[in-house]
Amino acid sequence: MRGLLVIGHGSRRDEANATVRELARRLATEPRQDTDGCAGRPPHSGGPAGPRPWGAVEAAFLEVSRPDIDEGYDNLADAGCTEIVVYPFFLFGGNHTRRDLPAALEEARGRHPTTRWILSEPLGLHACVIEAVRARLDDTLRELVDAADHPTG
Repeated sequence: MRGLLVIGHGSRRDEANATVRELARRLATEPRQDTDGCAGRPPHSGGPAGPRPWGAVEAAFLEVSRPDIDEGYDNLADAGCTEIVVYPFFLFGGNHTRRDLPAALEEARGRHPTTRWILSEPLGLHACVIEAVRARLDDTLRELVDAADHPTG
């Protein structure tokens, strides 16, 4: 069975940790949207077919918050996952994604030698990220126009 481990950095701010947990929940429960291609990218081209390629999904954190990577990996292995896809919910790659996460994952795999893991790339400049930034900027511009049309005070 394949599992998904969504890893966030971890924060003292509950809202930041809640975002990671919500992403994991949505990836676990919501069907894949095959019609939402972005930036000229064709909708869902490749990858596992079907609404849910994960037998189990866990959220975990690199530091500060719980569950940590060991606990998340253990939960997936205990659920019967032998293949674990790891998604670092980070904007870009760096020491955490190139050094810290692989080291923690190897340590966790040492307790579950029948498992294997693969680490996904972080968001980076994926075409859909650029579209999401454009959407946020459009929202901000609409707020400016609305504020100019409806001044307060």
